[in-house]
Amino acid sequence: MQILTTPRAMQDAALTLRAAGRRIGVVPTMGFLHEGHASLIRLARARADVVIVTLFVNPAQFGPNEDLSRYPRDFERDRALCEAEGADILFAPGADSVYAADASVWIDEDRLSRGLCGASRPGHFRGVCTVVAKLFNLTQPHVAVFGEKDAQQLRILRRMVRDLDIPVEVVAGPTVRETDGLAMSSRNAYLSPEERLQATCLRRALDAAASRLAAGERSAAALRAAMAEVIAGAPLARADYIEIVDDETLEPVTLIGRPALAAMAVFVGRTRLIDNAVLRP
Repeated sequence: MQILTTPRAMQDAALTLRAAGRRIGVVPTMGFLHEGHASLIRLARARADVVIVTLFVNPAQFGPNEDLSRYPRDFERDRALCEAEGADILFAPGADSVYAADASVWIDEDRLSRGLCGASRPGHFRGVCTVVAKLFNLTQPHVAVFGEKDAQQLRILRRMVRDLDIPVEVVAGPTVRETDGLAMSSRNAYLSPEERLQATCLRRALDAAASRLAAGERSAAALRAAMAEVIAGAPLARADYIEIVDDETLEPVTLIGRPALAAMAVFVGRTRLIDNAVLRP
């Protein structure tokens, strides 16, 4: 596996691969990799000749009071996982090489990003869209793989690719969960043992909504209330938001008449976790 650390080296390598007719798959990550990321690498491997994993903790998507400085990092562990999964290139640049000191051009999606995490984290998706577009330019992929756990991000990036005519196929990888249902996340490392036990309330809340839907409930307010009740039952949990929105437009819905996205962000202790599920009537 080749390790590249500068944008120029990455772009030169990608253009050479393109010229040789190789099909490139990219898996953008912020590192501290786990089995969820490994599953995305395997998806990329199934769809491409060359797999590039990017490892970059993107400062542009963190707010001033968020966890940029303490976001978990372990380069050697990440390198070993990428190598074990058969990645061909690991691109791990420094922030100062990705953004010019006077950078002034950003990509801002202004419809799908209005609610959910976009409302809770102003500017977050501007940072996500900008860095992903830059990574696409540097890695020249034919296919890019993202996880469904970041449901809003996935839909926004698909919209960006559509609206800007970027020739990249966006592939979604299913959420990978621990045996007790907690969605795998790099931020799970922040949780104390007791917080880790209570963090299962996110999946249980989604299951409660799905169960009520299967029993015939179509009111989004009733399904949200069922989810909120589960979260309230975990003393260390505090909801940032609990929403049910249209799966395509991400607009709030009143009745579930077509696929809807049940999405939430919940603080367990000081750690903000997200999870979601598509509800199909």
